[in-house]
Amino acid sequence: MTEIAPDTVIDSRYKVLSRIGAGGMAEVFCAQDQSLGRKVALKLLYERFASDAEFVERFRREASSAASLQHPNVVGIYDRGRWDGTYYIAMEYLPGRSLKEVIQQDAPIDHVRAIDLTIQILKAARFAHRRGIVHRDLKPHNVIVDDEDRAKVTDFGIARAGASDMTETGSIMGTAQYLSPEQAQGHAVSPQSDLYSVGVILFELLTGNVPFEAESAVTIALKHVSEPPPAPSAFDPSVPPELEAIVLWALEKDPAHRPQDADAFIQALEQARDQILGREAPGQRTAMFAAGALAIPQADDGAPPAEEPPDAERSRRRPPWWAWVVAVLAVAGVVAAIVLLTRPDQVAVPNVVGQQLQAATRRLERDGLEWRIENVNNDAEVGEVVDQSPRGRRRVEEGTTVTLKVSRGPGTIDVPAVDGETVARATAILQNVGLTVGGTIDQNDASVPIGEVIRSSPRAGENVERGSAVKLYVSTGPAQVAVPDVVGSTRDEAIATLTNAGFRYSTTEQESADADPGDVISQDPGGGTDADPGSTLAIVIARAPPVEVPSVVGSGADDARAALEARGLVVRQSPVDVTDPAQDGIVVDQRPAPGTSVADGAPVRIFVGRFVEPTTPPDGDGDDQGDNGDGGATDPSDGDGNADQNGPVGRAQSRRPT
Repeated sequence: MTEIAPDTVIDSRYKVLSRIGAGGMAEVFCAQDQSLGRKVALKLLYERFASDAEFVERFRREASSAASLQHPNVVGIYDRGRWDGTYYIAMEYLPGRSLKEVIQQDAPIDHVRAIDLTIQILKAARFAHRRGIVHRDLKPHNVIVDDEDRAKVTDFGIARAGASDMTETGSIMGTAQYLSPEQAQGHAVSPQSDLYSVGVILFELLTGNVPFEAESAVTIALKHVSEPPPAPSAFDPSVPPELEAIVLWALEKDPAHRPQDADAFIQALEQARDQILGREAPGQRTAMFAAGALAIPQADDGAPPAEEPPDAERSRRRPPWWAWVVAVLAVAGVVAAIVLLTRPDQVAVPNVVGQQLQAATRRLERDGLEWRIENVNNDAEVGEVVDQSPRGRRRVEEGTTVTLKVSRGPGTIDVPAVDGETVARATAILQNVGLTVGGTIDQNDASVPIGEVIRSSPRAGENVERGSAVKLYVSTGPAQVAVPDVVGSTRDEAIATLTNAGFRYSTTEQESADADPGDVISQDPGGGTDADPGSTLAIVIARAPPVEVPSVVGSGADDARAALEARGLVVRQSPVDVTDPAQDGIVVDQRPAPGTSVADGAPVRIFVGRFVEPTTPPDGDGDDQGDNGDGGATDPSDGDGNADQNGPVGRAQSRRPT
């Protein structure tokens, strides 16, 4: 892949506007989608990865998975393709800063803001985890934050190079600091691995530092495995203890000791945020009080007051004890008189819970009481008083303010993601946030396991009234299709038919006298029934009954061949030398032997005699002894040049291969 210049058009669609940046695996460009007229972020793999077939297949498969993650906190994937020898992904273009830039410019981040950003990252991780996708590389570089502090996670599901990342200078340095201990050891990753990385991100948001730093990526990885993380308060003492405890919880070495899932992590952070916010107002009031009522008195010249006189001097100036008693009693009497003379009349607080606001306030005013309103989410009718303080029938001073909690209805909530959950788990998730299940609808889906939720209606992320009913579409697996009937077809025809219909097959053979060998005599499931696409069908192929080999020894070669082929056997013929003219062209042996049972079409070899003149070695002077095994001598020539047919060499002999 050559250098990409501005105005380059990628794949006849995406016009490059500018270069955004680069990472260990890819380069990212801002491009204009000329088909849809929108800006996209275009990520192009480096050529060294594009030439790796295994890497490209993971890239293709996992990019497809990432495209299914439609969530407010996940960068959307629009398209993927191949261009100029490499591969690209077109994704949502987000103007803003990476979270790493936010940390570099703003850290340490305000505690509540850090919690809010972390919760958004966890919501994205939770959505992916429920779909079986583990990010494996969560870090501030992969989070985009817009001007309104909305965070979106990118690079979900993008294929990682595995162990090869450990050799990529630059990419590992950015990754090793956020690496979970199990990843550093080469173990399998899990959702808890992502939660560890989020814990590192939260640590960095609060302190401006990562827990572990070193000169090499390997050293950092070893620290993740073996060293306990430092406390965030060691870098910034203002980090609240409850928030510090959550960070250290997420950074546990053992995944089983971390938050069980993203939900547990989010819940803990929300509780910590409530505690922090609950302390802010009292804290401000304490500061104001300290600056006013408890201010240190100053002398006229601004100096602290002079030292008190010595004890002896003070004791001389101290009044006698009875004078103190008289003074206290006098003051008590004055106070009692004032209270008795100025005490307001007391009235009984009416019970107005269950009344509409207008009627409740009229009743309180009639009894001389003031009132204030707190609107709360509640299942009661809008405008109904659901609680009051002080309680009804309590006696209070006239003019006391009664706080009324008034229902503003159940309020609204974003529908949680339940895709990929069982119906029982999805029901629990919805009920926990104040929603109900409005029934289930069975639907075929080849990609979602049977019994799991495909989607909800309203969909995840939609804002609805609390108490609303949510329908669940539940997978019944892929739609079944009709099984073709292949009985009577040849084996090859049946296999082609089943494969074209999307089925797999297994074959067995069975002897049959009623079908031609090689034809299908049965199938399971039978033709015309319904079965899951991709399931395996069993077909049985006819095999001819065994054949008994006839005896053809002594027959002529042609007759023997005809007799064997008439039984469906395949003839193999071999010559063998014989010295008996009567055996010329005659079958002198066969294999297998006569009477043997063989399969139809089995080969049978016949050995056919081929006559050759018998010969004896020359004797030179006529006195040589012929070797016939018994010391006798035979002259192979009787003077007319013909071999003596009466000698032992002239007797019929055969030689065949063994």
